Amino acid sequence: MANPFELPRFYTPYPARLNPHLERARAHSKAWAREMGMLEGSGVWEESDLDSHDYALLCAYTHPEASAEELELVTDWYVWVFFFDDHFLEVFKRTGDTAGARAYLDRLPAFMPVGPAGPPPEPANQVEAGLADLWARTVPGTSVQWRRRFEESTRHLLEESLWELANINEGRVANPVEYIEMRRKVGGAPWSANLVEHAVRAEVPAAVAATRPMRVLRDTFADGVHLRNDLFSYQRETRDEGELANAVLVLERFLRCTTQEAADRVNDLLTSRLQQFEHTALTELGPLFEEHALDPKARAGVLAYVRGLQDWQAGGHEWHMRSSRYMNGAGEPGSPAATVSSGPLGLGTSAARIVPSLAATLPARMRSFRHVPFQVTGPLPLPGFRMPYTARLNPHLERSRETVLAWCRRMGMLEPVPGVPDSGHWTAGKLRDYDFPLCAAGLHPEGSPEALDLASDWLAWGTYGDDHYPAAFGRTPGGTAAARLRNERLASFIPLDLAAMPRPLYVMERGLADLWARTVAPMPVPARRELRAAVLTMLTAWLWELDNERQHRVPEPVDYIEMRRKTFGSDLTMTLSRFGHSLPAALARSRPVQAMENAAADYACLTNDLHSYQKEIQFQGELHNAVLVVENFFDCDRMTARDIVADLMNSRMREFEHALSTQLPVLFMEFGLDPTARAAVERYAEDLKNWMSGILVWHRDCRRYREADLLRHHGAPPTPRPVGTPGGLGTSAARLVPALRGPGAAAV
Repeated sequence: MANPFELPRFYTPYPARLNPHLERARAHSKAWAREMGMLEGSGVWEESDLDSHDYALLCAYTHPEASAEELELVTDWYVWVFFFDDHFLEVFKRTGDTAGARAYLDRLPAFMPVGPAGPPPEPANQVEAGLADLWARTVPGTSVQWRRRFEESTRHLLEESLWELANINEGRVANPVEYIEMRRKVGGAPWSANLVEHAVRAEVPAAVAATRPMRVLRDTFADGVHLRNDLFSYQRETRDEGELANAVLVLERFLRCTTQEAADRVNDLLTSRLQQFEHTALTELGPLFEEHALDPKARAGVLAYVRGLQDWQAGGHEWHMRSSRYMNGAGEPGSPAATVSSGPLGLGTSAARIVPSLAATLPARMRSFRHVPFQVTGPLPLPGFRMPYTARLNPHLERSRETVLAWCRRMGMLEPVPGVPDSGHWTAGKLRDYDFPLCAAGLHPEGSPEALDLASDWLAWGTYGDDHYPAAFGRTPGGTAAARLRNERLASFIPLDLAAMPRPLYVMERGLADLWARTVAPMPVPARRELRAAVLTMLTAWLWELDNERQHRVPEPVDYIEMRRKTFGSDLTMTLSRFGHSLPAALARSRPVQAMENAAADYACLTNDLHSYQKEIQFQGELHNAVLVVENFFDCDRMTARDIVADLMNSRMREFEHALSTQLPVLFMEFGLDPTARAAVERYAEDLKNWMSGILVWHRDCRRYREADLLRHHGAPPTPRPVGTPGGLGTSAARLVPALRGPGAAAV
């Protein structure tokens, strides 16, 4: 059978190394699989399947420095997880048995106790027997925090198989953003990252495990593992298994392109994620260590973990090049694998591919740092917006327009206030044009006058900060450090116990102190904690934007979309809305509710980016706009980028509709919700409809984004400024391009 596409040239910056205990792990894993009943008679594997897949080789490549005993344990885990995948395929995916799959998965957490517990149930199948044995051999000597993380990632890996099954039953191909999000759980790479900690004997300290840099390292690692696997497994999954969860298929359908073009785009995304991993490790770990005052042992542990993730990427690639499980030709002359390497393929020769892969991927890396700010773009023609919901406006809109003006004046946003350094960033005319009460009136069409005033004030405060931070801290030496100090002060104005606050010194502090006192008084402490976290999430996301501005780096699409939800304040406004409906934490964290929230947030953020393109790119010299991000990443013209963004935005609306019509009824049954609880979820869904339709109306009718308004608010835009070769950590590779091209090579 002909291959559906030719494998692309992969970015392979690290040489793969082989663990010397490979043969011992092979013998042990086969004996263990037979003991667990996974081979003869299982109906899933024969001995020849295990031999040809060679999971011991995978683990020997991905954990090159593990001891013999640790390599045996890790290999057994991978034998188990691949057996689970194939067992679930045969028993549930091929039959479409959702009810049986749910009952099967519900039993598995009992075999993974985090704390002291009685004996687990008697295993009823090979998956349960293997999990019970592995858990007992793995958790001794580990911290409760690590066990909890490992249990959660294992549970996600198992339970999210239902998402794949639902898509197969519906014949539905996910949109790209949803796919990346869900693949991190289904594909199991976060689970693999937990095992890396175990294998290198260095747990990530609990103090930093949940921070953004560690999350980005874990997520980019996961994306790299999964996207590579999707390229190699496309033929098996789509032709043999009827699988729909594959990135090549997703982009093929989404971009309406050929399979080869889709594979090349997936490889571009894979390269981008690996480079994002490098960028985060080089630029964000040092400040993270200092911020949390990690001791030398803890720092060494984090670095050992990062090196372990790099080893996994390099080794995983080598295994995919050789395993019979995948489309690769296994190194045969003239095979796709041979075209990838353009060099030797034997053991120990992976380093020969490093220089060609660096040369091939440097132009894309360079594009992230070469954008010329303040380019004359003119207005971006707006595409059609899919909006099935009718916006309704709160009848108290006119009143709130006057009250928000008075509030902003009192806070010092409209005129300079003596002794308040950041005051007077706006004028009364600008504030009227921005018309935040119009947005609030769409978000809360049935709210009281006081509730509408509060919502309008929150929108004004957040947008003032979004405008003020780049102006005050962007592109200035020490700007990010100063903004971080400002954030630390702001955190003191959102106390959980409503204790006395320090005296506000800045406009942002005055506004936040007032809003916090008015908002949280009726809230229970858990709701206050959630709202506080949402405010801090937005403030921290603004630092991410400032870091990119300092490095003059256009982010790549996946990182941008996820961070855009935070910089836009989606968490903040949705948290306020959830409190109004008293959603229990388990429901708020459920897959359908999060799917609705993420889809709504992306729709709103991308709506903003399409409307604000000229404002941000031409008048403000911004780097954070989805159209620019897509232009840069796919190296396409802005109208093509606009269409991709619009298609993504409309896809997110379809995803919202899908979650509403299909996933919520399943949620109601799974949780056994009574009519009152169902009504609360449904009212929250109505709020999200209002949120999207109200934001679209505000962008259409406010006077913040039209060219005539931009000229009135900002004056003539600055002259475009060319950007030289980037500097700073992670950019020195840019200077390799002329050397790799040879004497007299043209600049990128």
